[in-house]
Amino acid sequence: MLEIKELSYGFGKKKVIDHISYHFNPGIYGLLGPNGSGKTTLMRCLTGIYPTKTGVILYDNIPITKNKLFFEQMSYLPQKFGLFKDLTVKEMMLMMASLRGIDIKSETTMVEKCVAIVNLSDKLNDKVRSLSGGMIRRLGIAQTLLNNPKIIIFDEPTVGLDIEERLRFKNIVSEISKDKIIIISTHIVEDIEALCDEILIMKNNRISFSGSCEAIREQARNKAYTLPKNQLPNIDEKYYLQKHFEEEEQKFVRILTNNKGLTNYTEINIKPVEPTIEDGYICLLKDI
Repeated sequence: MLEIKELSYGFGKKKVIDHISYHFNPGIYGLLGPNGSGKTTLMRCLTGIYPTKTGVILYDNIPITKNKLFFEQMSYLPQKFGLFKDLTVKEMMLMMASLRGIDIKSETTMVEKCVAIVNLSDKLNDKVRSLSGGMIRRLGIAQTLLNNPKIIIFDEPTVGLDIEERLRFKNIVSEISKDKIIIISTHIVEDIEALCDEILIMKNNRISFSGSCEAIREQARNKAYTLPKNQLPNIDEKYYLQKHFEEEEQKFVRILTNNKGLTNYTEINIKPVEPTIEDGYICLLKDI
């Protein structure tokens, strides 16, 4: 078990995370929040990069600062992942394996296995400098898998990945998740939808809500509506414009509001719809 107790951290007088407490058991956790909400700072505290001054982080009831086992079993993909560009993919991965203390006899086999998982086997002998941004991100994901860690922390892992690569990432996480604590920080809801056992939402420097995907959806129950875009000016109630979309060559909008009186607009083709995780997330962020 990984546990946070009353953790705070800041830079100068600016507090970035404020008295956060949470415990993680094996499972997949999504950490959602807008840019600047403190997700990366929390990640860096969890990895020990930022030393904690207020509060404590425990792994199996031992503070991580005194727990060598934690650092042996934890793997991290930072938001910005740098590589030695003059090395080949294989050389880079072998170096990372060596830094992890992986037995030299197992290094090559493990490296090839991890690279295959992210579909980069055909690039093993290519220089890192020749890789695209998406490939470098995938290589970053591959290095987190070395030595089969028990705790994996991903900070914005899908930045720079196309739709197919993002789907591959979700499949990888699903396949490796057994008996692991996996924490994925992102501001893109669809990157963790249907993947996480638990979603944590950060707001005002704290974890403001935690729950299952279904619990997030329920936050928008009876608050999500669609209507033709050209009829939107006729709505007098306070609402949040969620998105635009097209259907049968007609333009529609999806709005969120806690005013149930919208159904009384009989002259407008407005329809209540089933809420999504993104709807629930926006409702929690905007206090709808």
